[in-house]
Parts: sequence; C-alpha cells; structure tokens
Amino acid sequence: MSSAPKSRSLWIAISATIVPLLVLGVVEGCLRLAGVGYPTALLTPCTVQGKAASCYNLFFAAPFFPAGSVQTPRLYSIPAQKPAGTYRIFVLGESAAMGDPDPAYGFSRYLEVMLRERFPGTKFEVVNTGSVAINSHVVLRIAQQLANQRPDLFIIYSGNNEVVGPYGPGTVLTSSGMSIPVIRSNIFLRSTRVGQLVTKVGTQKKTWQGMEMFLDKQVRANSPLMQQVYANYERNLRDTVAVARAAGAQVIVATAATNLEDCAPFASLHRDGIKPEEVNEWSSLVQRGSELEAARSFSEALELYRSAARIDDEYAELEFRIARCLKSLGDAKAANEHFQRARDLDTLRFRADTRINDINRFVPAAYTGVGLVDTELLFSSASPDAIVGSDLVYEHVHMTPLGSYLFARAIYVQVAGKLASGPVADAPSQTECERMLALTAYDRSRIAQEMLRRIQRAPFNQQLNHPEQVQRFQLQAESMSETPNDTALQYQWAIAGAPQDSMLRYNFGMFLFAYNRAAAAEQLAMAQPWDGFPVFLPDGTQIR
Repeated sequence: MSSAPKSRSLWIAISATIVPLLVLGVVEGCLRLAGVGYPTALLTPCTVQGKAASCYNLFFAAPFFPAGSVQTPRLYSIPAQKPAGTYRIFVLGESAAMGDPDPAYGFSRYLEVMLRERFPGTKFEVVNTGSVAINSHVVLRIAQQLANQRPDLFIIYSGNNEVVGPYGPGTVLTSSGMSIPVIRSNIFLRSTRVGQLVTKVGTQKKTWQGMEMFLDKQVRANSPLMQQVYANYERNLRDTVAVARAAGAQVIVATAATNLEDCAPFASLHRDGIKPEEVNEWSSLVQRGSELEAARSFSEALELYRSAARIDDEYAELEFRIARCLKSLGDAKAANEHFQRARDLDTLRFRADTRINDINRFVPAAYTGVGLVDTELLFSSASPDAIVGSDLVYEHVHMTPLGSYLFARAIYVQVAGKLASGPVADAPSQTECERMLALTAYDRSRIAQEMLRRIQRAPFNQQLNHPEQVQRFQLQAESMSETPNDTALQYQWAIAGAPQDSMLRYNFGMFLFAYNRAAAAEQLAMAQPWDGFPVFLPDGTQIR
C-alpha cells in the first residue's frame, strides 16, 4: 500500500518536468514556423563565387548582447569542401585576436603570409573569428560550432574581456556574476525563439558606445566576484581545448600581452574602510610627490609615494606612479613589478591580469597536442628593460605591427615544426611580411589617426599619461612620407602575389576612393566574394 503514494509522487514530479518542456517545445516550433526570431548558429549556408560555403551568421552574437549593441567581426566564410592539401587554422579570441584596429595587419595575417611563403605546396586557410567585446563564454560556443569544419589547428588568444564581456561582473551587456551552469543555461535559452521573444519584450535596447559604456562598472582586484571570473575562465578554456582536441585539431594557447609602461590604469579606488582623514593625508602625499616627479626629483617623489602606499596600497594609479619613478631611477625589475601590480589593481578591467595569464599557462600543460606561446614573456623579452610598452601594444591590448609580427613568428615556429619533414625554415622578415600585406606608410598613418581618435574618448582621456599618448599618436599620424602613386604600386605588387586576398583588395579600394571612384568600386566588389551580399562605397553608395 505504501508504494502507491510514492509512485503517484514520482508521476507528479515527472509530469511537472515533462509537461512544461513539451509545451515550450510546441511553442518553440510554432514560433519557428511563424518566422519569429532568428537562427543563432555560428554559420549559415551561402555561396562564395558560385561555390558552396558556410558564412558567418550575423545573428550569432545576439544571445550575448542587448538589442542594438551586437558586435560583428570581420565577416568570414569557410568552403564547404576542404580541398586535399589544405591546412585549416581557426583563430579564437577577442578584438586583440581579431587584429584591431585593422584586422588586415593582425597577427593571423602575418602568420598566413609566413606559412604561404615557406610552404608553397600547402594551401593555408586562416579563419580569424575574433570579435570585439566577446569573451571565453562566446569563444567556447564558437569552437563548438567550428568543430565539424575539419580544423587542423585552433589558436586561442583570449582573457582581456573576462570582466567586461558577456556575463562578467563589470559588464553592461548581460547579467553578471553567474556560475557556469547558470550562464550556459541562460545562453541556451536566449538562443531559442521563445527566449528571443522574452528578451525582446523584457530588455531595453542599448547602443554600442565602446569602452566608455563601462565607466561605472568598476571591479576591485580583491572583489569576491573575481574568484568566479577566474573559475569561469578556466572552465571555459579547458572546455574549448577539449572541444578542439576532440575534433582532431592541434591547439595553441597564448598568454595575453598588455601594455604596462605606456598604459596607466583606467580607474582606481581607495581601499575599503579608509577614513576621510587618511584620504586627505594620502592625497597630500601624492600631490607633493607628483610635483617632485614633474621636477624630475624621482627619489624624493618615490619616498612620498611609498608613504602614501603605507596608508593605501590598493590605489592602482599610485602603483603606476611608483613604477615610473623606479624606472627613471634605473631599477627596471622593481618598476616592472609595480607596473604589473598597477594593471592588476585597475578597477576598469580591460586587460588580462596576472591570474588570467597564469590560467593561460597551466591549462595547456594538462593536454597532449596543446602548445603554449607565452606572448607576455615574448613581448617582455623584446622590450627595453623587459617592460612592455607602446612599441608592441598600441594602447592597452591591441598589438602594433611589430607585436603582431613577433607573436605570429612564435606561432609559425610551432606550426612549421609540425609540417616540416626536415629543419624548419626561418620565418620571413617583418619587412618581407609587411610588403606582402601592403602595410604602407599611408596605412600606418591612417591607423595612427584612428588610434588618436579613440583615445580622445573615455576612459583613455582620464588616464594619467593621456597627454603622452596623444603626442605619440599625433607624431605617428603625421609621419607619412610616400606619394599616392607609391602607395598604389605597393598594393598592386601585393595583390599580384595574392589576387584572392579580399583584405588587400578592400584596403586598396578604400584608399583609391579619394582618387579614382571607378577603380575603388572595382576593388571593393572583388573584396566581397559572397554571392548576393551587397557592396557599398565609403560614401554609402551601393555598387552591387
């Protein structure tokens, strides 16, 4: 007799689970049939120059961003048939992986021309899936959906957006501070048509405004939320590596290089519990130290800064001031330590910190077929006094041409070691690579102008060393010393060697627009090989 109530309770419990799922399934099916919502798979079928392919789905990122602020990467496509003798590389990561400020000169482009030049018998497909504002939660989903595309290698360069990206504690994009199971359930629901409908009704549209959107989302280094960030990042990175290895691909994980010397903290907060009188004393010491530092009395300034640190050693900008004085006094080792601590204490957390890079280092060691490129160490070794600055990283995380070249060369050594049957040939020089990529003086100036425009806005214009940043980019923007004809000849030479290179043709078309509208239209049309996809001139005129 006692088994009957138990059976009934079990039946009620099962019904309470299955019936809602069935109802949701029916509603989901009806919404799909009615054309409500959109597919959120990474890839969608398309044709490229008459051949079947898979192209980036413009709705893929919608589950991670509010309406109106979805970020789109440089559009890419993957041939449906992988030809024999093809080596397919997928790059995963955020804007730094993408190659911002111009993906045409990102590290994946340097790697592509290195491999093409040294292994002419192999066709290399380097597909860069990096995108602005994403993080490891999105990277994992990308990897999962690329696993059936017959990859040979995944390159993972990530970690800068774990706090400010989707589901991070310093984000304005989605809910934050969640555990992995909750986040993944949320992503799944937002990917369904039911979830899209609920999200559309229940959320307010936001316009993407860049980094200044996050100004009121400061997160302390010692915040308990950071432990969730690190745990989530490690889990996502491990799962991404596991997905890639299960697909039969090799993997290279890289640490994230950040600008230490020329990127002051974006924001600082005093320690919890500091008293008003302590803040006053601290401020007085820092102000006097600043005056002495400006007068180049670095020893005296350092003494005052250290006195202030004894009151509050959690203020990121103070650590940066101490680091500058130590460097000026010739103690580069101690300066580097304080520059790193200034980055780690920065409460607008747009840079991978020490703990994130530690995860990037130890996760690969747990897997066979997974290599490590320690970009942070690589850049440190290539920097004066071992302190990474603007020679390698433009502002906070985006690589200069030299940085991209050095990183690509380190990856090349690992890839070439797997492909070569004998000794590995040295990578082409930076000059050779940049000739093949058509990195002209015009483009260097153009990029410097773009960087100058960016740093005029918050949070860059609130940094301690903002005047120096402005001066640096102004000088770079004004340093062009070639004629338009010289620029055109460099592009024509590069295109002759790689006529199918859409990025070369796109940048050439943009350059030509000021001089020859018809020639620009021709290049831009060839730069967009997707059948049925519109092509526009810089002034908005549609040409296809």
